[in-house]
Amino acid sequence: MSTGCRETPVLKERGQREVFCGLTGIIWLHRKMQDAFFLVVGSRTCAHLLQSAAGVMIFAEPRFGTAILEEKDLAGMADANEELDREVARLLARRPDIKQLFLVGSCPSEVIKLDLSRAAERLSGIHGPNVRVLNYSGSGIETTFTQGEDACLASMVPALPATDAKELLLVGALPDVVEDQALDLLAQIGISPVRCLPAKRAAFDPAIGPNTHFALTQPFLGDTHAALIRRGAQHIAAPFPFGAEGTTLWLKAVAATFGIAPEKVDQVVAAPRARAEKAIAAAASTLQGKRIFFMPDSQLEIPFARFLTRECGMEAIEIGTPYLHADLHGPELDLIAAGPVISEGQDVDLQLDRVRAARPDLTVCGLGLANPLEAEGLSTKWAIELVFTPVHFYEQAGDLAALFARPLRRRAALTRQHPNMMEAAE
Repeated sequence: MSTGCRETPVLKERGQREVFCGLTGIIWLHRKMQDAFFLVVGSRTCAHLLQSAAGVMIFAEPRFGTAILEEKDLAGMADANEELDREVARLLARRPDIKQLFLVGSCPSEVIKLDLSRAAERLSGIHGPNVRVLNYSGSGIETTFTQGEDACLASMVPALPATDAKELLLVGALPDVVEDQALDLLAQIGISPVRCLPAKRAAFDPAIGPNTHFALTQPFLGDTHAALIRRGAQHIAAPFPFGAEGTTLWLKAVAATFGIAPEKVDQVVAAPRARAEKAIAAAASTLQGKRIFFMPDSQLEIPFARFLTRECGMEAIEIGTPYLHADLHGPELDLIAAGPVISEGQDVDLQLDRVRAARPDLTVCGLGLANPLEAEGLSTKWAIELVFTPVHFYEQAGDLAALFARPLRRRAALTRQHPNMMEAAE
């Protein structure tokens, strides 16, 4: 029996990396967790990043902010902990709606070795039980940008209450409309109650125990997965719910855990799956036969490669991922036909050499690499757009395929309009 790419030797690279800051995760987390606040302990650069990435209007009252580390803090001339305590007290006095406060570490706070875990413990003692104070690192020094969410959720797990109830836990921040679609499908299949991590409000935070079965909705939650296993919860291994096939296999794996036959799942999902397949086909006409190269960026690369090769007819040349987690990515690798290079980590110069040699039809990469590759005549897709766009489950499957088709259609249109210019770029 073929095991797809699971047994393919992995090309492991360690060198220069091109990464986006882990603080970016705050942008979708603060929208999801309605009574949480994310206080970044960092520099003015951190504040500018969040403001520009979030597009917050001047009159908005966002659920994130930055405790600015000034030069005197960095030089050790001031007690950063005293200043942090003062800023937190001022924030909570002004925003009594906050029930969870995350102290988010950044490059500057880590460089000066500010112990935010001890600060969170101290502040929880001061402001609890009304406010729970947690901490995690959003620094981009050693991590890729989606690990901000992973670190945040992992920080929550030890503080969650205990339970012996057999329940399903969905893990991963999804847009509310997508989460509602998932919960509706699960309810029709016969699975309830279903808890979510993160919950919309602290009062709805799930309880964890040995009969908790959790299904990940994001492939970059390795630390959260480990934290839940330590609490005794049981992981439901499955492909991720991207595309018609991935969503169906994910639902069947969940259903099997609760003793529900796959035929019941097929019956419930027949109509939404048909809609998804029709929507995918509209984009697949552009993607069929095209070659794609994934640079390591978001940890979404492996499930997206499975979706594009199996449901859209693309050929994967190389599938690069920052971290390859066997428990999370194994079911995906089983489905990807042998052939592409599977790489973990990054040496950006060597990977760029392989991109230039292969000249794929589409390269998925970070923002910093996209424009230079476009200048060399290569079509690219920004990896970060794939995180910010709703792409899970059936109703978004067509949108996911269209995200990859769009740059190819754009290049085809430009080639028709300006053939000489496009030939010069190539």
